[in-house]
Amino acid sequence: MTSSSSSPGSSDSPDSSEQQAVGVCIVDDDPLVRAGLAMMLGGASDIRVVAEAGDGTEVLPLVDRHAPDVVLMDIRMPSMDGLTATEALRSRSRAPEVIVLTTFDADAHVLRALRAGAAGFLLKDTPPEEIVAAVRQVARGNPVLSPAVTRRLITRVAESDRDRRRARARERLAVLSDRERKVAVAVGQGRSNAEIGAVLHFSVPTVKTHVSGVLTKLGLNNRVQIALLVHGAGLLDDR
Repeated sequence: MTSSSSSPGSSDSPDSSEQQAVGVCIVDDDPLVRAGLAMMLGGASDIRVVAEAGDGTEVLPLVDRHAPDVVLMDIRMPSMDGLTATEALRSRSRAPEVIVLTTFDADAHVLRALRAGAAGFLLKDTPPEEIVAAVRQVARGNPVLSPAVTRRLITRVAESDRDRRRARARERLAVLSDRERKVAVAVGQGRSNAEIGAVLHFSVPTVKTHVSGVLTKLGLNNRVQIALLVHGAGLLDDR
């Protein structure tokens, strides 16, 4: 369950190469995966695997005992998943850096891991040399994301921004009456007052009154701004 390359209870000062080596704790419930990662990292002269764990519940005690610089953390584990373990670990002072290593790149997991303080998120099919390089980078304080994860994260953030803008626009439009809202949508469709009147069965003076009411309630200056707000709210997409 746990292994360390240092001798327990040894008080001798380590040599210079050990002092400079990056200590890594591998956390994964699959023994074969742990063995593969340990072998991969063990081939680097500047990296030492100081401990291994098969579940998130073992992480905090191992970190206290071995003080690794970097924790390679799997997400799916039986008793405590890697995201929960990362949140618990990174909430502590002087916590090691965490690289979340997983077989899938679900957006929600990426965001939760990064919000918890993970410095890296790599897929398990990442080439060995890139995983080794990522450990070095993270140990130096540089965040690392695989290209595939970065692309998905950028897309997710862009979609989140769009969703926030849409929610804000709809919140502003909520002050309108039902008739004013219908007129605003028609303005967003590029219709003239006469066309709006024909579609909604209003007289042109009534349409003008509603357009004026929309401008006043929303604090806008012209029909273009109404159209932009309606578009931002996604109301044209709903039709």
